[in-house]
Amino acid sequence: MHREDFDNKYRQFVRLVDDALNALVAESDAPQKTVYDAMRYSLLAGGKRFRPVLMLAVCEMLGGKPDDVVPYACAIEMIHTYSLIHDDLPAMDNDDYRRGRLTNHKVYGEAIAILAGDGLLNLAFETMLMHAEHYSSDLKRHVQAMKIIANASGISGMIGGQVVDIEAEGRDISSELLEYLHRHKTGALIKAPVMAAAVLCGADETCVKRLESYAEKIGLAFQIKDDILDVEGTFESLGKSVRKDMQKEKSTFVKLYGLDGAKNKLFSITEEAVNQLAVFGDKADFLSELAYFIAGRQN
Repeated sequence: MHREDFDNKYRQFVRLVDDALNALVAESDAPQKTVYDAMRYSLLAGGKRFRPVLMLAVCEMLGGKPDDVVPYACAIEMIHTYSLIHDDLPAMDNDDYRRGRLTNHKVYGEAIAILAGDGLLNLAFETMLMHAEHYSSDLKRHVQAMKIIANASGISGMIGGQVVDIEAEGRDISSELLEYLHRHKTGALIKAPVMAAAVLCGADETCVKRLESYAEKIGLAFQIKDDILDVEGTFESLGKSVRKDMQKEKSTFVKLYGLDGAKNKLFSITEEAVNQLAVFGDKADFLSELAYFIAGRQN
């Protein structure tokens, strides 16, 4: 796939998600207006929309209907955004900037920021449940998709990985624990849209296994690239503080393998991810290019 075609398709998916998110978190004049404003402030701040794009791309490759998965794609973006709001708080990473502007708690205060994150998490599940109500004849698949997303965002997924990350600060950990940490903290919510889309689109067992392997590998690649960017990136390109991992003595792939070693691992795991898609032929061109997009991104 030519890069221009990839970029156009990516923008098309992003527009679809942004329009849906804007409608789901509409401006409000209710007494609790401030929390709506805070939710919109972070949710509509831009970003790559990588996770919902991934879900839409898998759906398209499998011949599914976008309308069937858009609410789940939006829910995953809400969950991701809630995690960023909470991650930026003083009790966590204590960041002042996100996506080139002040973090949520710097604008609305810590209490409202916490509630905005809580609001997005709850709205994610409200959105999925309201959507699933329209599929009474095929409810099992929708419940399975919600279960995948719930597991990925909970203590067996993202939250569990975050706990390991916090407890690993200031000490050396094994390569096995580092991969466990990032497969859960970052990878789980990247794997979730792939697997949820596969379930909703009725993929067979062979396809599911290939997609699962692809998703696990790009999830790890995403975190390796994040670790590299924290060393090589700038505030201007990333829109947030850099060198934070080193300052907090966090466990990273760069710390464990060195910068060149991390880059080599990123290259190899990206190739492994793309190889998993061979069974889908040229239908997987966008997903293959997406893997290379992760490895080459600058923010």
